[in-house]
Amino acid sequence: MLGILAVGAALVAGLAAWAAFNFNRELDEQRARIGGGSRLVETRCGAVEVGDVGEAGEATQTAAAAGASTPGGPGAAASTLPLLVVHGSGGGFDQGLALGAGFAPRGWRVIAPSRFGYLRTPWPADGGVSGERQADQLVCLLDALGVDAVAVLGVSAGAISATEFAVRHPQRTKALILMVPAGYRPETTPPMPGWAQALLETVISADLPFWLISHLAPDVVRRFVLATPPAEYAAAPEAERRRVDRMMREILPISARSRGLLHDTLATQRVPRPRLEAIRALTLAISARDDGFGTLASAAYAAQTIPNARLLVFDRGGHLLLNHQAEVVAAVEALLREAAAGPMPTSPPAPAPAPPSTATPR
Repeated sequence: MLGILAVGAALVAGLAAWAAFNFNRELDEQRARIGGGSRLVETRCGAVEVGDVGEAGEATQTAAAAGASTPGGPGAAASTLPLLVVHGSGGGFDQGLALGAGFAPRGWRVIAPSRFGYLRTPWPADGGVSGERQADQLVCLLDALGVDAVAVLGVSAGAISATEFAVRHPQRTKALILMVPAGYRPETTPPMPGWAQALLETVISADLPFWLISHLAPDVVRRFVLATPPAEYAAAPEAERRRVDRMMREILPISARSRGLLHDTLATQRVPRPRLEAIRALTLAISARDDGFGTLASAAYAAQTIPNARLLVFDRGGHLLLNHQAEVVAAVEALLREAAAGPMPTSPPAPAPAPPSTATPR
Protein backbone atom coordinates (compact mmCIF):
# COMPACT_ATOMS: atom_id res chain seq x y z
CA MET A 1 0.00 0.00 0.00
CA LEU A 2 2.78 2.40 0.92
CA GLY A 3 4.52 1.55 -2.34
CA ILE A 4 1.40 2.42 -4.35
CA LEU A 5 1.07 5.70 -2.50
CA ALA A 6 4.73 6.49 -3.12
CA VAL A 7 4.35 5.80 -6.83
CA GLY A 8 1.23 7.94 -6.95
CA ALA A 9 2.97 10.77 -5.13
CA ALA A 10 5.90 10.55 -7.53
CA LEU A 11 3.56 10.71 -10.53
CA VAL A 12 1.78 13.75 -9.12
CA ALA A 13 5.10 15.46 -8.41
CA GLY A 14 6.30 14.67 -11.90
CA LEU A 15 3.15 16.05 -13.49
CA ALA A 16 3.40 19.18 -11.35
CA ALA A 17 7.03 19.68 -12.38
CA TRP A 18 6.14 19.16 -16.06
CA ALA A 19 3.26 21.62 -15.81
CA ALA A 20 5.37 24.23 -14.01
CA PHE A 21 8.20 23.96 -16.56
CA ASN A 22 5.93 24.20 -19.60
CA PHE A 23 3.75 26.93 -18.10
CA ASN A 24 6.74 29.14 -17.30
CA ARG A 25 8.32 28.47 -20.69
CA GLU A 26 5.17 29.38 -22.61
CA LEU A 27 4.50 32.43 -20.48
CA ASP A 28 8.05 33.68 -21.04
CA GLU A 29 7.64 33.15 -24.79
CA GLN A 30 4.41 35.14 -24.91
CA ARG A 31 5.80 37.94 -22.77
CA ALA A 32 8.78 38.18 -25.10
CA ARG A 33 6.43 38.24 -28.11
CA ILE A 34 4.39 41.20 -26.87
CA GLY A 35 7.54 42.94 -25.69
CA GLY A 36 8.25 43.98 -29.27
CA GLY A 37 6.16 45.20 -32.15
CA SER A 38 4.46 48.10 -30.38
CA ARG A 39 5.19 51.52 -28.98
CA LEU A 40 3.56 53.71 -26.36
CA VAL A 41 2.22 56.92 -27.89
CA GLU A 42 1.46 59.92 -25.69
CA THR A 43 -1.77 61.58 -26.76
CA ARG A 44 -3.92 64.32 -25.27
CA CYS A 45 -6.21 61.51 -24.05
CA GLY A 46 -3.36 59.68 -22.33
CA ALA A 47 -0.92 56.96 -23.33
CA VAL A 48 -1.97 54.42 -25.98
CA GLU A 49 -0.04 51.34 -27.01
CA VAL A 50 -0.06 50.77 -30.76
CA GLY A 51 1.36 48.47 -33.38
CA ASP A 52 1.73 50.21 -36.74
CA VAL A 53 2.79 48.39 -39.90
CA GLY A 54 2.31 49.15 -43.55
CA GLU A 55 2.87 52.49 -45.19
CA ALA A 56 5.71 53.54 -42.90
CA GLY A 57 6.81 50.00 -42.06
CA GLU A 58 8.70 47.13 -43.56
CA ALA A 59 5.59 45.28 -44.76
CA THR A 60 4.48 48.05 -47.11
CA GLN A 61 7.95 48.94 -48.27
CA THR A 62 8.36 45.34 -49.37
CA ALA A 63 4.95 45.26 -51.03
CA ALA A 64 5.49 48.61 -52.72
CA ALA A 65 8.81 47.47 -54.10
CA ALA A 66 7.04 44.47 -55.58
CA GLY A 67 4.05 46.26 -57.09
CA ALA A 68 3.83 49.97 -56.35
CA SER A 69 3.93 50.83 -60.04
CA THR A 70 0.88 48.70 -60.79
CA PRO A 71 -2.37 50.73 -61.05
CA GLY A 72 -4.39 50.03 -57.93
CA GLY A 73 -1.44 48.07 -56.54
CA PRO A 74 -0.22 47.82 -52.94
CA GLY A 75 1.62 51.14 -52.82
CA ALA A 76 -1.37 53.13 -54.04
CA ALA A 77 -3.72 51.48 -51.57
CA ALA A 78 -1.52 52.06 -48.56
CA SER A 79 -0.84 55.70 -49.37
CA THR A 80 -4.52 56.66 -49.35
CA LEU A 81 -6.34 54.80 -46.60
CA PRO A 82 -4.95 53.30 -43.39
CA LEU A 83 -6.85 50.47 -41.70
CA LEU A 84 -7.49 51.03 -37.99
CA VAL A 85 -8.04 47.62 -36.38
CA VAL A 86 -9.91 47.65 -33.06
CA HIS A 87 -9.35 44.32 -31.34
CA GLY A 88 -11.84 42.19 -29.47
CA SER A 89 -11.93 40.59 -26.02
CA GLY A 90 -8.69 38.98 -24.91
CA GLY A 91 -6.76 41.02 -27.44
CA GLY A 92 -4.40 43.94 -27.61
CA PHE A 93 -2.23 45.42 -30.35
CA ASP A 94 -0.93 41.92 -31.10
CA GLN A 95 -4.40 40.57 -31.87
CA GLY A 96 -5.05 43.62 -34.02
CA LEU A 97 -1.89 43.04 -36.03
CA ALA A 98 -2.79 39.37 -36.42
CA LEU A 99 -6.24 40.36 -37.71
CA GLY A 100 -4.60 42.80 -40.10
CA ALA A 101 -2.01 40.30 -41.30
CA GLY A 102 -3.93 39.69 -44.51
CA PHE A 103 -3.81 43.38 -45.43
CA ALA A 104 -0.36 44.79 -44.56
CA PRO A 105 1.51 42.61 -47.09
CA ARG A 106 -0.97 43.78 -49.74
CA GLY A 107 0.01 47.40 -49.14
CA TRP A 108 -2.49 48.62 -46.56
CA ARG A 109 -1.19 50.40 -43.51
CA VAL A 110 -2.50 48.66 -40.37
CA ILE A 111 -2.79 50.64 -37.13
CA ALA A 112 -3.57 48.36 -34.19
CA PRO A 113 -4.00 49.96 -30.75
CA SER A 114 -4.49 48.22 -27.42
CA ARG A 115 -7.77 49.35 -25.87
CA PHE A 116 -8.19 50.42 -22.24
CA GLY A 117 -7.02 47.74 -19.82
CA TYR A 118 -5.16 45.70 -22.42
CA LEU A 119 -1.40 45.24 -22.23
CA ARG A 120 0.30 48.65 -21.91
CA THR A 121 -2.68 50.94 -22.46
CA PRO A 122 -3.61 52.01 -18.94
CA TRP A 123 -7.00 51.94 -17.33
CA PRO A 124 -8.45 55.46 -16.81
CA ALA A 125 -8.16 56.83 -13.30
CA ASP A 126 -11.88 57.65 -13.22
CA GLY A 127 -12.89 54.22 -14.57
CA GLY A 128 -14.87 55.62 -17.49
CA VAL A 129 -14.41 53.32 -20.48
CA SER A 130 -17.63 53.70 -22.48
CA GLY A 131 -17.69 53.02 -26.20
CA GLU A 132 -17.88 56.75 -26.80
CA ARG A 133 -14.76 57.43 -24.74
CA GLN A 134 -12.87 54.63 -26.42
CA ALA A 135 -13.83 56.09 -29.80
CA ASP A 136 -12.55 59.52 -28.78
CA GLN A 137 -9.31 57.96 -27.58
CA LEU A 138 -8.84 56.42 -31.03
CA VAL A 139 -9.13 59.89 -32.56
CA CYS A 140 -6.55 61.20 -30.10
CA LEU A 141 -4.24 58.41 -31.25
CA LEU A 142 -4.76 59.22 -34.93
CA ASP A 143 -4.03 62.89 -34.23
CA ALA A 144 -0.78 61.93 -32.49
CA LEU A 145 0.16 59.73 -35.47
CA GLY A 146 -0.71 62.47 -37.95
CA VAL A 147 -3.43 60.38 -39.61
CA ASP A 148 -6.57 62.06 -40.95
CA ALA A 149 -9.15 59.56 -42.21
CA VAL A 150 -9.17 55.76 -41.88
CA ALA A 151 -11.17 52.66 -42.50
CA VAL A 152 -11.99 51.23 -39.10
CA LEU A 153 -12.31 47.49 -38.53
CA GLY A 154 -14.02 46.59 -35.25
CA VAL A 155 -13.79 42.94 -34.26
CA SER A 156 -16.09 41.30 -31.68
CA ALA A 157 -16.18 43.58 -28.60
CA GLY A 158 -14.07 46.10 -30.51
CA ALA A 159 -17.07 46.74 -32.75
CA ILE A 160 -18.67 48.81 -29.96
CA SER A 161 -16.00 51.51 -30.02
CA ALA A 162 -15.54 51.19 -33.80
CA THR A 163 -19.23 51.92 -34.32
CA GLU A 164 -19.10 54.91 -31.99
CA PHE A 165 -16.02 56.11 -33.88
CA ALA A 166 -18.05 56.17 -37.10
CA VAL A 167 -20.99 57.89 -35.35
CA ARG A 168 -18.99 60.54 -33.49
CA HIS A 169 -16.25 61.20 -36.03
CA PRO A 170 -17.74 60.87 -39.51
CA GLN A 171 -15.05 63.03 -41.12
CA ARG A 172 -12.41 60.59 -39.93
CA THR A 173 -14.29 57.48 -41.13
CA LYS A 174 -14.01 56.41 -44.76
CA ALA A 175 -15.25 52.86 -44.17
CA LEU A 176 -16.54 50.74 -41.30
CA ILE A 177 -16.12 46.98 -41.06
CA LEU A 178 -17.93 45.17 -38.26
CA MET A 179 -16.46 41.68 -38.03
CA VAL A 180 -18.42 39.24 -35.81
CA PRO A 181 -19.61 42.32 -33.88
CA ALA A 182 -20.54 41.89 -30.24
CA GLY A 183 -22.56 45.07 -30.52
CA TYR A 184 -26.12 46.21 -30.03
CA ARG A 185 -28.91 43.76 -30.83
CA PRO A 186 -32.64 44.42 -30.51
CA GLU A 187 -33.41 41.44 -28.32
CA THR A 188 -32.42 41.45 -24.66
CA THR A 189 -29.39 39.37 -23.76
CA PRO A 190 -29.87 37.59 -20.42
CA PRO A 191 -27.24 38.54 -17.83
CA MET A 192 -24.48 36.07 -17.06
CA PRO A 193 -25.34 33.86 -14.05
CA GLY A 194 -23.45 34.65 -10.88
CA TRP A 195 -21.61 31.33 -10.84
CA ALA A 196 -20.50 31.82 -14.44
CA GLN A 197 -19.29 35.34 -13.70
CA ALA A 198 -17.29 34.07 -10.70
CA LEU A 199 -15.78 31.27 -12.79
CA LEU A 200 -14.86 33.70 -15.55
CA GLU A 201 -13.17 36.07 -13.12
CA THR A 202 -11.14 33.16 -11.75
CA VAL A 203 -10.03 32.01 -15.19
CA ILE A 204 -9.03 35.46 -16.47
CA SER A 205 -7.53 36.79 -13.25
CA ALA A 206 -4.28 34.84 -13.57
CA ASP A 207 -2.28 33.08 -16.24
CA LEU A 208 -2.08 29.63 -14.66
CA PRO A 209 -5.84 28.82 -14.58
CA PHE A 210 -6.23 29.77 -18.23
CA TRP A 211 -3.10 27.84 -19.24
CA LEU A 212 -4.31 24.71 -17.45
CA ILE A 213 -7.77 24.82 -19.03
CA SER A 214 -6.38 25.51 -22.50
CA HIS A 215 -4.12 22.46 -22.21
CA LEU A 216 -6.35 20.05 -20.30
CA ALA A 217 -9.66 20.99 -21.93
CA PRO A 218 -8.91 22.95 -25.13
CA ASP A 219 -12.40 22.35 -26.53
CA VAL A 220 -13.81 24.26 -23.56
CA VAL A 221 -11.72 27.28 -24.56
CA ARG A 222 -12.62 26.90 -28.23
CA ARG A 223 -16.35 26.74 -27.45
CA PHE A 224 -16.71 29.27 -24.64
CA VAL A 225 -13.79 31.70 -25.13
CA LEU A 226 -13.31 31.57 -28.91
CA ALA A 227 -17.01 30.81 -29.50
CA THR A 228 -16.21 28.36 -32.27
CA PRO A 229 -17.77 24.86 -32.40
CA PRO A 230 -15.13 22.19 -31.64
CA ALA A 231 -16.55 20.11 -34.49
CA GLU A 232 -15.70 22.92 -36.92
CA TYR A 233 -12.17 23.02 -35.53
CA ALA A 234 -11.77 19.25 -35.87
CA ALA A 235 -12.93 19.32 -39.49
CA ALA A 236 -10.84 22.36 -40.46
CA PRO A 237 -7.64 22.12 -42.53
CA GLU A 238 -4.38 22.02 -40.62
CA ALA A 239 -3.55 25.65 -41.42
CA GLU A 240 -6.84 26.80 -39.89
CA ARG A 241 -6.35 24.63 -36.81
CA ARG A 242 -2.91 26.20 -36.36
CA ARG A 243 -4.50 29.65 -36.56
CA VAL A 244 -6.96 28.76 -33.81
CA ASP A 245 -4.25 27.20 -31.65
CA ARG A 246 -2.07 30.26 -32.09
CA MET A 247 -4.91 32.59 -31.12
CA MET A 248 -5.58 30.51 -28.01
CA ARG A 249 -1.89 30.55 -27.01
CA GLU A 250 -1.55 34.25 -27.65
CA ILE A 251 -4.24 35.21 -25.17
CA LEU A 252 -1.41 34.75 -22.69
CA PRO A 253 -0.36 36.62 -20.69
CA ILE A 254 -4.03 36.95 -19.80
CA SER A 255 -3.09 38.74 -16.59
CA ALA A 256 -2.01 41.71 -18.74
CA ARG A 257 -5.43 41.79 -20.41
CA SER A 258 -7.72 40.77 -17.56
CA ARG A 259 -9.11 44.21 -16.69
CA GLY A 260 -10.08 44.98 -20.26
CA LEU A 261 -11.36 41.44 -20.79
CA LEU A 262 -13.61 41.51 -17.75
CA HIS A 263 -14.98 44.91 -18.74
CA ASP A 264 -15.73 43.66 -22.26
CA THR A 265 -17.51 40.59 -20.92
CA LEU A 266 -19.84 42.76 -18.87
CA ALA A 267 -20.20 45.52 -21.48
CA THR A 268 -21.24 43.17 -24.29
CA GLN A 269 -24.11 41.76 -22.25
CA ARG A 270 -26.00 45.06 -22.51
CA VAL A 271 -24.79 47.35 -25.29
CA PRO A 272 -26.49 50.76 -25.59
CA ARG A 273 -27.99 51.36 -29.00
CA PRO A 274 -25.70 53.60 -31.06
CA ARG A 275 -26.98 56.13 -33.60
CA LEU A 276 -26.54 53.74 -36.50
CA GLU A 277 -28.68 55.88 -38.82
CA ALA A 278 -26.09 58.67 -38.54
CA ILE A 279 -23.29 56.59 -40.06
CA ARG A 280 -22.53 57.61 -43.64
CA ALA A 281 -19.36 55.60 -44.23
CA LEU A 282 -19.41 52.53 -46.46
CA THR A 283 -20.09 49.64 -44.09
CA LEU A 284 -19.61 45.88 -44.21
CA ALA A 285 -20.93 43.61 -41.44
CA ILE A 286 -19.65 40.01 -41.27
CA SER A 287 -20.75 37.06 -39.15
CA ALA A 288 -21.49 33.33 -39.12
CA ARG A 289 -24.72 31.60 -38.19
CA ASP A 290 -22.96 29.26 -35.75
CA ASP A 291 -21.02 32.00 -33.93
CA GLY A 292 -21.29 31.00 -30.28
CA PHE A 293 -21.60 34.64 -29.26
CA GLY A 294 -24.63 35.15 -31.50
CA THR A 295 -23.09 38.07 -33.36
CA LEU A 296 -25.24 37.49 -36.44
CA ALA A 297 -28.08 39.37 -34.73
CA SER A 298 -25.85 42.41 -34.20
CA ALA A 299 -24.37 42.24 -37.70
CA ALA A 300 -27.76 41.89 -39.38
CA TYR A 301 -29.29 44.75 -37.39
CA ALA A 302 -26.36 47.03 -38.19
CA ALA A 303 -26.56 46.17 -41.90
CA GLN A 304 -30.31 46.82 -41.95
CA THR A 305 -30.01 50.15 -40.14
CA ILE A 306 -26.84 51.78 -41.43
CA PRO A 307 -27.20 53.45 -44.84
CA ASN A 308 -24.79 52.05 -47.46
CA ALA A 309 -24.25 48.88 -45.41
CA ARG A 310 -23.76 45.35 -46.66
CA LEU A 311 -23.97 42.00 -44.89
CA LEU A 312 -21.74 38.98 -45.42
CA VAL A 313 -22.94 35.83 -43.65
CA PHE A 314 -21.41 32.37 -43.56
CA ASP A 315 -23.42 29.32 -42.52
CA ARG A 316 -20.49 27.84 -40.58
CA GLY A 317 -17.18 28.93 -39.19
CA GLY A 318 -17.93 30.14 -35.67
CA HIS A 319 -16.64 33.35 -34.15
CA LEU A 320 -13.26 32.87 -35.83
CA LEU A 321 -14.83 32.46 -39.28
CA LEU A 322 -12.97 29.21 -39.89
CA ASN A 323 -12.26 28.37 -43.53
CA HIS A 324 -13.36 31.81 -44.72
CA GLN A 325 -10.22 33.92 -44.33
CA ALA A 326 -9.64 34.38 -48.07
CA GLU A 327 -13.26 35.41 -48.62
CA VAL A 328 -13.16 37.84 -45.71
CA VAL A 329 -9.92 39.49 -46.88
CA ALA A 330 -11.28 39.80 -50.42
CA ALA A 331 -14.56 41.36 -49.26
CA VAL A 332 -12.86 43.79 -46.88
CA GLU A 333 -10.24 44.79 -49.43
CA ALA A 334 -12.92 45.45 -52.04
CA LEU A 335 -14.61 47.80 -49.57
CA LEU A 336 -11.29 49.48 -48.75
CA ARG A 337 -10.55 50.13 -52.41
CA GLU A 338 -14.01 51.54 -52.97
CA ALA A 339 -13.66 53.80 -49.94
CA ALA A 340 -10.12 54.87 -50.89
CA ALA A 341 -11.35 55.92 -54.33
CA GLY A 342 -14.02 58.16 -52.82
CA PRO A 343 -13.57 61.80 -51.79
CA MET A 344 -11.55 62.62 -48.69
CA PRO A 345 -13.07 64.84 -45.96
CA THR A 346 -13.19 68.43 -47.19
CA SER A 347 -13.13 70.23 -43.85
CA PRO A 348 -10.81 69.80 -40.85
CA PRO A 349 -12.13 67.24 -38.36
CA ALA A 350 -13.17 68.45 -34.94
CA PRO A 351 -10.71 67.40 -32.22
CA ALA A 352 -11.84 64.73 -29.79
CA PRO A 353 -12.51 65.98 -26.28
CA ALA A 354 -9.85 65.11 -23.76
CA PRO A 355 -10.96 62.87 -20.88
CA PRO A 356 -11.59 64.54 -17.52
CA SER A 357 -8.69 62.78 -15.83
CA THR A 358 -5.39 61.24 -16.73
CA ALA A 359 -4.92 57.49 -16.94
CA THR A 360 -3.26 55.39 -14.33
CA PRO A 361 -1.58 51.99 -14.64
CA ARG A 362 -3.73 48.94 -14.04
